[in-house]
Amino acid sequence: MTKILALFASLIFILGACTQQSALVGPDGKPLQQVYRIGKASQVQFRMLDSINSLRSAAGLSQVQLNSELNAAAATHSKDMAAQNRPWHFGSDGSSPLVRVQRAGYAGTLLGENISETYETELETLAAWMEETGTREVILAPGAVNMGFSWFQESNGKIWWTLLLANNVVPELRVTAAAAAIQN
Repeated sequence: MTKILALFASLIFILGACTQQSALVGPDGKPLQQVYRIGKASQVQFRMLDSINSLRSAAGLSQVQLNSELNAAAATHSKDMAAQNRPWHFGSDGSSPLVRVQRAGYAGTLLGENISETYETELETLAAWMEETGTREVILAPGAVNMGFSWFQESNGKIWWTLLLANNVVPELRVTAAAAAIQN
């Protein structure tokens, strides 16, 4: 009986330690911001994928799937934004999102890119993107079938997020009269 009581007391102690602790409060009475540390990469990507597909379904749109080439392009750009210390759509080498997805080997058409520099979680970042018309349009792009999503987290906790949506339609190469004249 003593062993059972000791086990029960240990269980209560462990469960008590697992309950949510009250947040530390700053001088303004608001909770202090906690640093979000990214754990398992696949969990973060699949949480974002599931959330985006829920939003797309609610809007009557088809679901998207993760694409390894787009994930690679997103990871490269997130790391590059951190190196540049600015969130923008151009790489340090002047590359555009279109060029980066082509370099990563993606054969389809890029429909849009969302980026963010934040200390927020992926779902908080998605919520912020949904509040803005331009970034919401990328998430809800009607022809999207593929998604790339990645990030780079600095040692101080800052996260550089990149989201790409694309379709699998190979862009048509058009030769203009000017380009034809150059070839001749």
